[in-house]
Amino acid sequence: MGKTLGFGAVRVREDDVVNIGDSEGKAWFTQDRFGMFIHFGLYALAARHEWVQNHEEIAPEDYVRYFERFDPDLYDPRQWARHARQAGMKYVVLTAKHHEGFCLWDSKFTDYKATNTPYGKDLLKPFVEAFRAEGLKVGFYYSLLDWHHPEFPIDGIHPLRNHPAALALNKSRDVRKYAEYMRNQVTELLSDFGEISVIWFDFSYPDRDYRGMAGKGRADWESEELIGLVRRLQPDIIVGDRLDLPTDGNFPKDLATPEQYTPRVAPTASGKPVRWEVCHTFSGSWGYHRDESTWKDAGQLINLLVDTVALGGNLLMNVGPTGRGLFDARAVEALQVYGRWLDMNGRAIYGAGASAHVAPNGYRFTQKDNRLYLHVQTWPFRHIHIEGLAGRVKYAQFLHDASEIRWLDPDEAVETNTGVAVGDGILTLELPVIKPDVVVPVIELVLGD
Repeated sequence: MGKTLGFGAVRVREDDVVNIGDSEGKAWFTQDRFGMFIHFGLYALAARHEWVQNHEEIAPEDYVRYFERFDPDLYDPRQWARHARQAGMKYVVLTAKHHEGFCLWDSKFTDYKATNTPYGKDLLKPFVEAFRAEGLKVGFYYSLLDWHHPEFPIDGIHPLRNHPAALALNKSRDVRKYAEYMRNQVTELLSDFGEISVIWFDFSYPDRDYRGMAGKGRADWESEELIGLVRRLQPDIIVGDRLDLPTDGNFPKDLATPEQYTPRVAPTASGKPVRWEVCHTFSGSWGYHRDESTWKDAGQLINLLVDTVALGGNLLMNVGPTGRGLFDARAVEALQVYGRWLDMNGRAIYGAGASAHVAPNGYRFTQKDNRLYLHVQTWPFRHIHIEGLAGRVKYAQFLHDASEIRWLDPDEAVETNTGVAVGDGILTLELPVIKPDVVVPVIELVLGD
């Protein structure tokens, strides 16, 4: 993964979002709201971060030891797909090629691919078939970086950045040949696997110069030609925003992609609302990291999803399979947290989005039509006071069990925790003292006309 460009921001309702060049073929995205990211490659064998080659400055001739031992003998994409569906995820994005340059499919344009490892088989075709069989849409991640390709110029992110002959080595490397290589591989990915719903290009860094070696951006990737190719091959595909393209009428932003943080307010492009998706990890690594210990707890996991949808965005949550092709037990447990919560509260997420109503501190609103969903992230003592909803609500209930929630007469004097009496315009919900056994309880408010 790479760093994301900053965004301007405003709070908007989902209905206000307009994306230039949209088609009905992209409408699924804001309905589905929740997807699975999968980072899988040679780095799973090192098991110490997907950037291990960069962090430890491992030369390609040494990194090849993982290629020579890559054999995910327990790989079962049907099991992966079941995990995703049971977690409530609706689409998937898999790293077809990460920065290390290793390809999971039988590409005609490189020998550095899964079919030439001890495993000896294409991983992508069975993956696509398995996830589609479970009803999920399929997307691919494709790294613009390639630390293995002989024509990819060494730069400040390359593992050979401190090699004493780095500048001399670059004299024989031609980024134009590498850009052609990328177009050839992208053509394979978008021609040989049926309909692809998302393509994630990662990432551009034109301003990161290092010891006389320039960073890379649209001129290096030949981004205009690349995205034109993508549009011709898959007209309805959603394209991430990391190609360093100008944000003008010729290149409308399909998808803003904040990474590893939740925006304070919804991202925009050129001052206008835009479709967006935040990506997160269960722990601090995208690839399998055996010894990483900062795994998120259940509340953090659910609140990431709630906070994102409350701003009108999607959440793409990452899994890094082990070198044998299994989901780590900690990842499976995290996926089950999502599955249990969404089984009961999914209608507050799927097809829902930002609301014009403002939730009190410690709570979030999502909304779909006349259903307003209050996500109770901080459990109160007995009452929740909400401005602007008195007389607007016809019925209230917990979503997890459909048990009724009553509210006080707005004309009745009730002291709030700020010492201010509730008056006109305030809806005061009465809650049980003991929090229900739900990570984040949701209250469904049915609004009147």
